[in-house]
Amino acid sequence: MSTTVETARSSVIVAIDGPSGTGKSSTSKAVAAALGLSYLDTGAQYRAITWWMLTNGVDVSDPEQIATAAAKPVIVSGTDPAAPTITVDGVDASGPIRTQEVTSKVSAVSAVPEVRTLITALQRSIAAAATGGIVVEGRDIGTTVLPDADLKIFLTASPEARAARRSGEVKGSDLTATREALIKRDAADSGRKTSPLAKADDAVEVDTTELTLQQVIECVVTLVEGKRVAA
Repeated sequence: MSTTVETARSSVIVAIDGPSGTGKSSTSKAVAAALGLSYLDTGAQYRAITWWMLTNGVDVSDPEQIATAAAKPVIVSGTDPAAPTITVDGVDASGPIRTQEVTSKVSAVSAVPEVRTLITALQRSIAAAATGGIVVEGRDIGTTVLPDADLKIFLTASPEARAARRSGEVKGSDLTATREALIKRDAADSGRKTSPLAKADDAVEVDTTELTLQQVIECVVTLVEGKRVAA
């Protein structure tokens, strides 16, 4: 009896949303590792399909070409928070998907409904297969992908704090340009018709502007543990 109860408690699905630079990835991976949960970076999947299209000559400024090609690549995401992987047609894409070219094009590709439909189905299947529970991070997880998640968290931070963090990740980057790029990305993601970036009504908002990464991680771990006990 106790084993069944413990399994039910541990099989928690956590949705973590928010714009770039709020600490989503670092927080999500650390929380999943600390609690023994699987982990999924949904943004990497959209980056992966964008990279495939750029590599295969698809005009990513043409929504019709994107829609036609959307089902062609096979994207596989590893869910180990200590070493998350992503492959496209069997090729390791973890490095290529982080280039500036992909970053500048991913919003346009991810806004195409056919792309979102396919990737959302993939994300739901991964979450359903994670019998021990999973932390899923992205921009529309709590609102669209997993609206019935056990816990929804929306991370925020000021544009200045986010730009400083992102500039620290990319050597030689210009802080002002980075801030402007983040604001532009926010507008594109929040304004798209299909599954825009938005905070779910029942999400817990955590402003990370004045918090260290460790403080954010501890805050989220506490929220997840509280949800497990409540279950």
